[in-house]
Amino acid sequence: MTPVLLVDDDAELTGMLVQYLAHEGFAAEVAHDGEAGVTRALSGRFAIVVLDVMMPRLSGIEALRRIRAASHVPVLMLTARGDDIDRISGLNLGADDYVPKPCTPGELVARLRAILRRAPGTGAAGAGGPVHAGQLVLWTSSRRATWQGTPLELTGTEFSLVEILARHAGRLVSKEEISQQAFGRPLARFDRRIDVHISSIRQKLGQRPDGQPWIVSVRGMGYQLLTD
Repeated sequence: MTPVLLVDDDAELTGMLVQYLAHEGFAAEVAHDGEAGVTRALSGRFAIVVLDVMMPRLSGIEALRRIRAASHVPVLMLTARGDDIDRISGLNLGADDYVPKPCTPGELVARLRAILRRAPGTGAAGAGGPVHAGQLVLWTSSRRATWQGTPLELTGTEFSLVEILARHAGRLVSKEEISQQAFGRPLARFDRRIDVHISSIRQKLGQRPDGQPWIVSVRGMGYQLLTD
């Protein structure tokens, strides 16, 4: 059973999800406010955290900020449908993905499994490696990366995106292809999660000697990782 923490003040919803998740191989525990959620998320007992944005005592966004300050535990955000501000804020702070509420339990389980496949230490990315792309080196089995000889700290989702670009270094990779390979689903219209994650990766890589980013974009098409 995979241990998962549900942080949501909706007792009826979490009660239903605990039962559903148990049938899908997850042992779920619940925290009903943000402060309790942070404490338990940082306990090291959970493989993944499901974090609602709207909660008493401490918002999901602030809870995520505190979690990310001390842990790389995968986090799936639950956001209000159509609320792009919360979604982008969550992704910028290091959330691995989000699900708009209301969502079906089946969709939640699918997202949890997809994130866990990308998470460090799962070995789900496939054996082999290292993958070299210029000054970038990736070890896919352990989900580790170095950049210019220094360890590169990436979330599970960021690692997946970097791996896709590294395996196609020097050529344009479409956003549709990235979405299918990284998230296992078609690119949705107005979906900005890839752009937000790429922005975070760019900051971690820094700039090229000419001041341009190492990951360049072709508007409306996709991204390309440069190697020199």
